[in-house]
Amino acid sequence: MLKSEILEKLGNKYSILGAEDIELLFNIFIKKISSSLKNGHNIEIRGFGTISRKINKEKFVRNPKTNEKLFKNQSYKLHFKIGKLLHKKININNHSN
Repeated sequence: MLKSEILEKLGNKYSILGAEDIELLFNIFIKKISSSLKNGHNIEIRGFGTISRKINKEKFVRNPKTNEKLFKNQSYKLHFKIGKLLHKKININNHSN
């Protein structure tokens, strides 16, 4: 789902708010999540899931074309752990026999 589709659905559901207000609130929400993750905080939304930051340690890697060794600095990746309610909702029609 694209950002524009999310904003359109929110606009349809909350018609009392203008499109600009909905986009502003959405952008504030995304910026708050981003800055919290950047500062090392986890984001937990009950029923939806938890987003946390994991460390990729610094290490030597090899360029497969030149076989040259390169040093890769420490970086971060995001990890998402699905919440129980969301897991149930997306698997509601997945019955195994």
